[in-house]
Parts: sequence; structure tokens; C-alpha cells
Amino acid sequence: MKLITTPDELQSAVAHLAAQAFIGFDTETTGLDPHRAQLRLIQLATPHESFILDAFHFPSTALRPLLELLAANRPVKIAHNAKFDAEFLLKHHGIRLGAVFDTYLASLLISAGNESDRHGLEPVAARYLNTELDKSFQVSDWSGTLTESQLEYAARDAQVLLPLREKLQAKLDELELMQAAKIEFDCINAMAAMELAGIYLEANCWRAQVERTKAAYDKAAAALQKELSVGAPQMSLFEEATSSINLDSPVQVKEALARLDIKVESTSEWHLHKLAKTHPVIALLLDYRGLSKSLSSYGLSLLEHLNPVTGRLHPNFRQIGSPTGRMGCTSPSLHQIPHENHYRECFRAPAGRKLVVADFSQIEMRILAEFSDDAALLEAFYSGADLHRITASNMLGVPLEEVTADQRSQAKSLNYGIVYGMGAEGLANRISCSVTEAEDLIRKYFAAYPGVARWLQNAADSAVRDRRSRSASGRLWIFNLDPTNRQQLGALKRVGKNAPIQGTGSDLFKRAVKLVDDKLQGYDAQIVHCIHDEIVVECASDAADKIAQLVSVTMIKAGKEFLPRVPVEADAKITDAWLK
Repeated sequence: MKLITTPDELQSAVAHLAAQAFIGFDTETTGLDPHRAQLRLIQLATPHESFILDAFHFPSTALRPLLELLAANRPVKIAHNAKFDAEFLLKHHGIRLGAVFDTYLASLLISAGNESDRHGLEPVAARYLNTELDKSFQVSDWSGTLTESQLEYAARDAQVLLPLREKLQAKLDELELMQAAKIEFDCINAMAAMELAGIYLEANCWRAQVERTKAAYDKAAAALQKELSVGAPQMSLFEEATSSINLDSPVQVKEALARLDIKVESTSEWHLHKLAKTHPVIALLLDYRGLSKSLSSYGLSLLEHLNPVTGRLHPNFRQIGSPTGRMGCTSPSLHQIPHENHYRECFRAPAGRKLVVADFSQIEMRILAEFSDDAALLEAFYSGADLHRITASNMLGVPLEEVTADQRSQAKSLNYGIVYGMGAEGLANRISCSVTEAEDLIRKYFAAYPGVARWLQNAADSAVRDRRSRSASGRLWIFNLDPTNRQQLGALKRVGKNAPIQGTGSDLFKRAVKLVDDKLQGYDAQIVHCIHDEIVVECASDAADKIAQLVSVTMIKAGKEFLPRVPVEADAKITDAWLK
């Protein structure tokens, strides 16, 4: 271990490091928030030497040779959760990492959906190197005088990344995951920049909508209490029982419904939705629950996440949030914000700026068309006409111009349900028809799109036979469901149909995020949020038209890399708030 304290030592270390193909790279910081914490140590390692630089002792200008090395594509920097390090480098030194091999993302890809695997550096080193790492110094004070033990800990974390990469690289090659890994590694800088930028939330707007939701909740609770109390034992001859039901107790609610001659197997939403149209009290119960969830999940507590330095929200985006590669979002979870305008209109562009909200059009259906090679579905996209009207026309043998709104709605439910492996019962619940009618609609759908039927059946059979699924990039999901269990067999078939589509959607979307982020360099514009198939960019008002065009064209370019035969559309809207 060599502690670098002078410019000459730094120059010598950089020369040594630059000759390597791969170097271990890690940082130690005084906290987790780059807006309030400082970058303290930069650790770099070769197979035979470890270097530690105390950033407190070097002004940024003196670090230029090292920063240029980190920004270069050679050597490749091996890091564990490189997004964290990238945020601090971008915030405090204005640079973006060059080529990266992220052992954290690699471990997640290799686990292929195994939820029992943990992916911190300590368990990953134990799993692949049979090495025990003591992480107790991770939470030590990195702001004051550093001890020899802290320096040794810091050096070791960078050193262990070199043999760890070799093991993970071999495993990625064995599982044919390097294309998926490259997509993930290439996206790191964009994710770091997005988290660092954050998104602006108008606090007073949010408080006002929470107050409206609370008023609606109180009203719904009072009405539901009154309805469910009918038939309850009265407290006296002169009092109505109006407050004896715990509305959040499934047992008490089920008993109250039984007194109203409404027998339910369960008070789960899935069961209740089937009865909502015939029993107004069920609809009221669902309304109450929705408002209750909104208050608990999206109440005033959201404002606690506003950063005191920036005044913005800086969520933690988990780049691989599910086995299909979909991103996750926590602290706070902006992916769970309801679509209603009164929620999303509070996420705004500050004065003098605009938001460009861009999303792919029907991207999972387009992926299905590419995979299935179904002539009718491909033609529907080539035509540029409304997909759901065309589907209804093809299914029902009705001229396109005569398709009714109800028929289009049924076709839309089928189009989106099919890619999630939805069966007749699910469709029946969604469009309020009998299971027999739903079965007939599905039969007509598959008759209209026989290539889709064949591909879905093959995907389900493959999932059962091979117990695994892959996206277009090779992203892997190994299933742990038991095909001899009838209930699990059904779930396995549904997941087998959807996983290649959703996984490819993740591949395509992350490619788009990376390319859009690249294109925005040099503009007063930055990605501030993304969710599944939607990218939100904040930019200067006078550049909004150009940015909207740039984002749309770039997203389409990313889509065409994965869907060469299917037209890809990306709609970009200029707005003052997170609205479409």
C-alpha cells in the first residue's frame, strides 16, 4: 500500500496505473449524500500495488492527471456499485468515469433472479473468492485524521476487485451475459448524473393535494362506516352504530359485508373488484383503500426527502431492480407515484426551465411483434393506424371504421394482457364479462394473430422445460418455481411468456437512457427521472424544442438496435410538469 502525498508521487502512480488493462477503483467519503458529504480517499490497485490518495490534501487542479485517468476508457476501472463513486466524482470534480466493470451489477446479472443471493462486496467476495472481508470500517469517521487500519481497509477493498473481476468475467462468459453486462455498465454514468441532478417538487402544490386527498379519505371513511354499520348491534335504542367497524381490519370488514348479505371469500382487491359493479359498498371500500394507500405512501412524508442543499428529490435508482432488469426506485419511490394529474403536476420544472417527457409507444407490443414475426401484428404497426382498433377489427371481423369504443377497449385489454400471460379469468375480471366470453375473445385474438399464439406457447413451454428465460441481450432469469405444482406451473408459464418481452424492454430502455444522456452533453439539459419506458429531461426553456426532438430521435435509434423490423415510435412532450 502506498499513500500518495505529493504531486511527484501522484504522477508516478498515474504512469504505473495507465499501463494496466484493469485497475481496482474505490472511494471513501464522509457521508452518502454527494451534496452534503466530501470525497475523502481515492483508492486504485494493480495486481502488485495499491495506491491511496487523500483528496483533502490535493486541490482539484492538482488531481488532473488522476482524474483524466479515471475518465479514460483505458484502463478499465473495476468498481463495486460504481454509481456511488461516479456521483461523487461528478459532483466534486466534474468528471465522468471512463470504461467500468461493475462487480455489483455483474453479481446481480449472474444471480439471474436468485433472491437469496446478496450483492454487497462482502458477500460477493465470500461467494466467488472464498474471502472474508471485514466491513466494520465502512461506517467509521472518514472526515478526520485517518488511522493505519482505515487506510489498510481502503486499500484492500480496491485490491480485492481485481481477482473478483476475473471470477465474475468468467461466469458472465459462461452464462453468455456479457452483452447484457455491457448495457448495464454503459448506463452507470447516466444513472449517476440523473440521481445527482434530482427532480424538483413544488412543496406547496404537494401539501395542497395531500389535504385534498385527506378530505376525500375522511369523507369515504365516514360513508363506508355508515354503510357497513347497518345491521350491527346497536349501542342503545337511541343510538346508531356508526363507528364500531375497524375499516382496516379484513376480518371485521368481511363480517360487516356478511351482515349485508355480501359473501366474499377474501377482502383482497382482486376478489373485491369482481363485485364492485354490483355492490356499491364494495366500490366504496375500494375507493377508501385507494385513498388510504395514497395517504400512507404519498403523504406529507414525501417532503421529508427534499434535499436541504438542493431543495430537490434525489431518489436512489436501483439499476437492476428486478430479474427482468427493470429499474427500481427508493427513498422515495417515484415509480409508485399515481398517474393522476393532481399528483404528477407537483413535479415541476423550476422557473425558466421546461420538462421534456418522452416515452416509447407500445414498446412491449412492438417487441412481441419482433419476436413472434406475426404478419398481422407487424402489418398493424407498419400501417401506423390505431393498434387497438386494428386488433378489434382483426379479432371480430368488423370493418375498421365500424369498431366500437367497447370493442376497442376489449382489444386494448387483450393486447396489454397477452404480454403478461393473462388468461381468461384475468380478462373476464378486467373487462367485466364471463369467463366463457373471455375465452372466446382470446380464441379470436389468437386466430387473428397466430404467430403470437405460437410464440407465446413456445415461450411458456421453454420456461417449463429449461426453467429459464432470456431477453434479446441474453439477460438471464433462472426460475425456481416447481413445474409439478399446478399453481406454480401456471405462474411459470405466465412469467415465461412475459420475461423475454419485459427483459428486452429493459435492455432497450437502458440503451436509450445511455444514448440520450450522451446526446445531452453540451446542452443545458439533464435527465431527471426515468420509469420503465419513459425518460424525463429538464432543460432551459429556450432549448426545449431542440431537446424534445433530440430525445425522441435518440430513443428511436436505441429502439431500432433491438427491433430492426418493427417501426419504433417515441413521443416527446414539452411541459411545465411531469404530465403527458
